[in-house]
Amino acid sequence: MKSTLQEFKTFAMRGNVIDLAVGVIIGAAFGKIVTSLVNDIIMPPIGKLLGNVDFKNLYWNLDPSKTLPGDIKPESLDKAREAGAAVIAYGQFINILIDFLLVAFCVFMLVKVINKLNRKKPEEAPAAEPTTRDCPYCLSAIPLAASKCSHCTSDVDPIGQAAKA
Repeated sequence: MKSTLQEFKTFAMRGNVIDLAVGVIIGAAFGKIVTSLVNDIIMPPIGKLLGNVDFKNLYWNLDPSKTLPGDIKPESLDKAREAGAAVIAYGQFINILIDFLLVAFCVFMLVKVINKLNRKKPEEAPAAEPTTRDCPYCLSAIPLAASKCSHCTSDVDPIGQAAKA
């Protein structure tokens, strides 16, 4: 039992889990901000342009026989639901769809900025070890391990130091 609790503590305190929790909390708060932006700032002017339409109250009544007391047809979505009518609330769907598109766009832009900040500059490949050296007598390129220059036939030290001529 103690082992399981220890494992859980290790799991819960890992950086990824805490980062995920913070992300979910901030995401929820950001979602509320975007929802308010859509419902309170973006949709009212669009509704005004479309003839004073309130998108929250756009719905199709699937049960026209349901009315409010006094045989009044429901004017708003809340009143239609209060009357017990089955409805398709397409206005709320439009609001939520725009809400989603804004959140998705903001997340896209955030990821794009983070990727740009994290982009590493291409590392230069380390210089290859030299396989040749210059002959100290004729300055021609010869293999490092050569003991005799193939061009001037001088004896050279295989370590790279000049030997006898």
